[in-house]
Amino acid sequence: MNPTRKRRLWMAALVLMAAAIGGSLIVWALQRNVTYLHSPTDVAAGKVPEDARFRLGGVVREGSVARTPGSLEVGFVVTDRFHDYPVVYDGILPDMFREGTSVIATGRIRDGRLVADEVLAKHDENYMPKEVADAIAAAKAKDAAGAAPAVDATPRAPASGGSPY
Repeated sequence: MNPTRKRRLWMAALVLMAAAIGGSLIVWALQRNVTYLHSPTDVAAGKVPEDARFRLGGVVREGSVARTPGSLEVGFVVTDRFHDYPVVYDGILPDMFREGTSVIATGRIRDGRLVADEVLAKHDENYMPKEVADAIAAAKAKDAAGAAPAVDATPRAPASGGSPY
């Protein structure tokens, strides 16, 4: 191999190594800034890593909002109709924050509750995160199945051995 080709090969290898190192640093930095959305059921199941910043999505349980007199601290419960999870927020809540509306609270778990540094309320009546909507639909289906008597829909053959139809 002549010296010119050897030099070009080394330059190409250095450029590829620099690109790989740069790409790895970008991916590493982006992964550290990701906040995942979890439902109260996920948190109760332990799917949230310790000391991780995450988003908790659900509906504000009716009758759960409690304001601390003389401060901006508000405590409320977020539910997906399966599990409830307490949230504490110290700040000004969005105008659309109400009991029974969808919210997303971002923060970390401390002392068995989410200490939120940001609370987002739904922006219209159709908004709800997909994960939260799925969890609520599953809870409603479970409640409906639990309330209705169990009906066995499997056809059975009559005792005479004829057709079940």
